Amino acid sequence: MKIANIIDARKESHARVVEEVAEVVLHGGTVIFPTDTVYGIGCDPYDVVAIARVYGAKERPANKPLTLHLASVSEFVEYARDHHDALAAGRRLLPGPVTIILPKPAFIEHDVTAGLPTLGFRVPDDPLCSAILERCGPLAATSANVSGAQAYYGAGDWEALPPADLHVENGPTRYRRESTILDMSGPHPLMLREGVVSLERLTELLSPVIRHAVIRKTPS
Repeated sequence: MKIANIIDARKESHARVVEEVAEVVLHGGTVIFPTDTVYGIGCDPYDVVAIARVYGAKERPANKPLTLHLASVSEFVEYARDHHDALAAGRRLLPGPVTIILPKPAFIEHDVTAGLPTLGFRVPDDPLCSAILERCGPLAATSANVSGAQAYYGAGDWEALPPADLHVENGPTRYRRESTILDMSGPHPLMLREGVVSLERLTELLSPVIRHAVIRKTPS
């Protein structure tokens, strides 16, 4: 088995799960964890060695960035405080299955963003994920699958997952689809990927949203 340790959050207390994750992350490890959309594989966003391990485990191309997963909307506000439109979007859409792209804060490692000037932010709507992020701080993460394979939605083939130091299993995710990606780094909201939240719903909440190079995701 490629995964060194599996903890089943359906059988263990969330308090124990959170502490197990913290032990791994705070010592430079990688973890597979549930969100509201898909399972993610992530690590401390300030540990460049751990970041490299996530890329290696995923076989992820070096030009594809990771996403910063946050515990709460208030935490997102701290990152987005200089971006009025993004703040408004975050308050309407988060927590939830949307990734919001903003200009990269100067203190975030270039390894997280693959050298790009922007960074995606997620605030998952999942109690266990929120508790993990509250305890560990933000995690730099991406979907828990080897590049090119289907994302992991829980309670499936553990052997098909990329290697990690800890796998937190909590059954199927809430949406079983990938997040919608909304780029708020430019003058107009730009939808880069349509996932759980549709273009129509985004337009209802945010006024006009431009569709750009969208890959429409359908349930498996």
